[in-house]
Amino acid sequence: MQLHVKGKNLEVNESIRRYAERKLRKLDRQLGDSTRIEVELAVERNPSIAESQVAEATVWLKGRTLRAREASRDMKAAIDELVDKLIRQVKDVHDKRVSRRKHPTEPSSEEDVDAAAAEI
Repeated sequence: MQLHVKGKNLEVNESIRRYAERKLRKLDRQLGDSTRIEVELAVERNPSIAESQVAEATVWLKGRTLRAREASRDMKAAIDELVDKLIRQVKDVHDKRVSRRKHPTEPSSEEDVDAAAAEI
């Protein structure tokens, strides 16, 4: 897993970078080595927005791209919520792949339908 953490409107210090990397290592168990993850941490400059700490992530899987965005008053809380959302998305993708292997698609042509009916 290739992980890249960057900041927008803020300088990402080492403690936040390590925290994000540690939390995103949870995804490493379910993803392959060729997976690339980009995390962007930002601060909204609008004073009317209470949840100004934003964490966004893009995960490039083989054949799919997942995106998630979370905002909170605290950057660590935003990262926690972001990781939870990404874990849920990765699990959904995995479950879809497994169910497709267990239940192949319906026969595509009339000949396949006739052959399947003859077997019954």
